Amino acid sequence: MDAIQAALLGLLQGLGEFLPISSSGHLLLGRMLLGLTIEESPAYKMLDILLHAGTLIPVLVVFWKDWWAILKNPFKSKTLLLLIIASLPTLVVKFIFDDFIDSCDTGWFLGVSFLMTAVFLLVSEYVSTKKASKTDKPGFLHAIVMGCMQGLALLPGVSRSGSTLSGALLTGLDRKSAAKFSFMMSAPAIAGALLLEGKDAIENGWIKDLAVVPTLVGVLCAAVVGYLAIRFMLKLITKVSLNWFALYVAILGVLILALQLFGFPGVTPFSPNAVSTAVQSLPIMM
Repeated sequence: MDAIQAALLGLLQGLGEFLPISSSGHLLLGRMLLGLTIEESPAYKMLDILLHAGTLIPVLVVFWKDWWAILKNPFKSKTLLLLIIASLPTLVVKFIFDDFIDSCDTGWFLGVSFLMTAVFLLVSEYVSTKKASKTDKPGFLHAIVMGCMQGLALLPGVSRSGSTLSGALLTGLDRKSAAKFSFMMSAPAIAGALLLEGKDAIENGWIKDLAVVPTLVGVLCAAVVGYLAIRFMLKLITKVSLNWFALYVAILGVLILALQLFGFPGVTPFSPNAVSTAVQSLPIMM
C-alpha cells in the first residue's frame, strides 16, 4: 500500500463515518478494488481500525465542550450514562455474532448490507415526517434503540451513522439532536474497537506489516475529511431528506450485487456457499 492508496482510504473513511453511507462498507469496497484484501494481509483489518481512530479526532474536537462537561462531572453526567447504555447492545451483538460478522469482512455480504442501510434511511425518513411532536433531548429509549441499531452496523456496508440516526428518528428525537448524539456515540465504539483489534494486532504481529508513512497519511486524511463531514452533516441534516442518501446506497448495493453475481474481478462473489457457511456460524444454529 502506498501513500496515495492510503489517502484514498482515509477520504472514504472520513466521508463515510459521518455521512449515512457506511465507512466500513466503502473501505471494504475500496480495498477490494485496490487489491488490498484481508486474506492477503490481516494487517488491513487493523488499518481499518486506525482509519476509524482518525475520525475519532474530529468527534473530540467538534464536541469538546460536551466531553469537557462529562470529564468535569462524570458521575452526574446523563450524557455519559446514555452513551454507556447505547454502547451495551453493540457489545452484546459483537459477542454473540462475532463469527458471522468476521465472515462478512471478505465482502460477500456487502451489496445486501448497503441495501439494508437504504431501507433504514427510507423508513426513518418516512416515519420522521409523520411524527408531529419531537424532542431535542436524548433519553433512555433513544439510547437503547440507537445502540441496537449501532450493533447492526457492525456489518460492513450497514452505516453506523445512518443506522443510529434512523433509530433516533424512529423514536422521536429531532434531526439535529439525533445527529449530534449519533456522532458522539461513535467515540466509545471506535475506542472499544481500537482496544480489542489492537490487542489482536499486537498478539498476531499484524502492525509490523503496515507501512508507517502511508498509514499516517491515511489517518490524517480521515481526521481532516471527517471534521469537514461532521460540520457539513450538522448543517445539512435539518435541510435535506435522508432519501437522497438512501438512493445512493441503494444504487451502490444493487451495483455491487450485480458485480458479485457476474464475477467481476476483485469483488468477492455472493454465493450460496458463503450464505450457508455464515448461517452455520450463528449461535442459534449451533
